[in-house]
Amino acid sequence: MTTNPRYVLGTEANRIFMASESYELLKFGKGFPAPNGGSGWLNADGSLDPAQGVQTWITCRMAHVYSIGSLLGYPGADKLVDAALKGLTGILHDDVNGGWYPQVNEDGSPAADKICYTHAFVMLAASSALLAGRPGAKELLDEALATFDKRFWDDETGLAVDTWNTEFTELDPYRGLNANMHTTEAFLAVADATGDNKYRVRAGRIIDHVIGWAKANEWRIPEHFKSDWSVDLEFNADKKDDQFKPYGATPGHGIEWARLISQWALSSFANLEGAQPYIEAAEQLFARAVADGWNADGTVGLAYTTDWSGKPVVTDRMHWTLAEALNTTATLYAATGKEEYTDWYATFAQYVDEHLIDHEGGSWFHQLDKDNKVIGTVWPGKSDLYHAFQSTLIPFLDPAVSIATAVKNAA
Repeated sequence: MTTNPRYVLGTEANRIFMASESYELLKFGKGFPAPNGGSGWLNADGSLDPAQGVQTWITCRMAHVYSIGSLLGYPGADKLVDAALKGLTGILHDDVNGGWYPQVNEDGSPAADKICYTHAFVMLAASSALLAGRPGAKELLDEALATFDKRFWDDETGLAVDTWNTEFTELDPYRGLNANMHTTEAFLAVADATGDNKYRVRAGRIIDHVIGWAKANEWRIPEHFKSDWSVDLEFNADKKDDQFKPYGATPGHGIEWARLISQWALSSFANLEGAQPYIEAAEQLFARAVADGWNADGTVGLAYTTDWSGKPVVTDRMHWTLAEALNTTATLYAATGKEEYTDWYATFAQYVDEHLIDHEGGSWFHQLDKDNKVIGTVWPGKSDLYHAFQSTLIPFLDPAVSIATAVKNAA
């Protein structure tokens, strides 16, 4: 393990390193606003890639990031949030059928379908903008919650459905955990921002399902399901590196779920005794993810996916998995006091500094191959700031509280 204080959690050197990276990321992403509102996809140099159109999930992520930037006093952040919100209330909103299009294409046409993943991020963005005091944020959040309650939340099951057609008349039979993971994140953010604990309770219902599925599968989380929520372990076996629905287990999601479960547990129980079974489950998820994915193919880094025996399938390294690893190790250390998590944090921080941060061009490289060379087959350019930016702050905030509320509380 490295002893360089730059990478050691709890040192002033690490805090300065990460704080400077927060600033650099906010600086890099300032050019995100598209001409008609919302956010474009960022190229490697921070310019917009017109071919990617204006995407709702990226717009939401940038609204969320710069809302936090506003709470931190970053110059110009308020106007950038407003530019993102203009997209969410304008071209990205379906004024006829309700909800939000996944994206508006380069030619101005909206993409088809209504996607849970997208709508979860609208809730997150609106809750953060509300905390930042941006005009229209409350109205946007109210509509996002009403739409999600009506279209995506299945209260009988305690999970969110995945994809409707554009008109909300046909529900796709696919069910997935990626959308439910970001729904959990959004529900916790909404509960913290508004005080409505209903959404924390809902997050807990999702979490109970996830822990049950993971425990029954050697702590490798099934990602894909059929309409009755029966597990579909072979989904996308012919498209193993799918951008949002890859085949097999995703160690990075095991790590990300570990943090969300810990956050929910720490915020839901008056004492650590009640939270303990959930913290232990989070530890199991983290342990399985790093055992399967870290340095699994002979070179340093975390493999993107594995099969159901833990063998790496897609060995590319995605930047978001390391961002989440920083968040989760700091959170598990706060919850357990176990030094192994600060050791892991230092290991991951060193990897991020040496391989992922673009010290010349800014932001983080989004995708590397197994030899840690920059590629762009799944994630070309540097689409957004969300994962990287959060990882420069979450390790230093209250682990029981969602990031935007935690920043506001600490200001």
